[in-house]
Amino acid sequence: MENTTEVPTTYNANVLVQYKDITNGEVTFPIIKVTDLEWKLERIKNLEDHLSRSQGTITKIIDNLTMESWFNPNTEKEEILRDLCSILDHTPQQEMSWTATLTVSGTTMVNLEDVEDFDIRYHLGDNLSVDSNDFDTNVDSWDIDLVDSQDWN
Repeated sequence: MENTTEVPTTYNANVLVQYKDITNGEVTFPIIKVTDLEWKLERIKNLEDHLSRSQGTITKIIDNLTMESWFNPNTEKEEILRDLCSILDHTPQQEMSWTATLTVSGTTMVNLEDVEDFDIRYHLGDNLSVDSNDFDTNVDSWDIDLVDSQDWN
């Protein structure tokens, strides 16, 4: 079969194609667009790749189910679990709760005409936030407990 990068002039992605489908012993002849058929073929390729990788993983696990390996009385449970995690490309994790106290200081530019009525507590409540730059850490809540405003310079 010839593989080209140039689109043939006879190719029409919107043409309707009828094919034979056998599902649970029932034969049908659905009609679909070429683009839908291409999508199905791509999905089948991805599933076949996934199935092949999964079969390789299962084989690695089965290969360790021997008296020389995981059934050996001298093999520690932690070693077996480390091997399994390695084979499955899995990093076991546990969620850890925490509470932190954070002190923040800064400056805010305020228009001179607004200085007298400016309330830094409301301003910070609307404009200050606490977040994490780490996908493994979530900041679930935060609160401003105390705002100590200093004299204006």
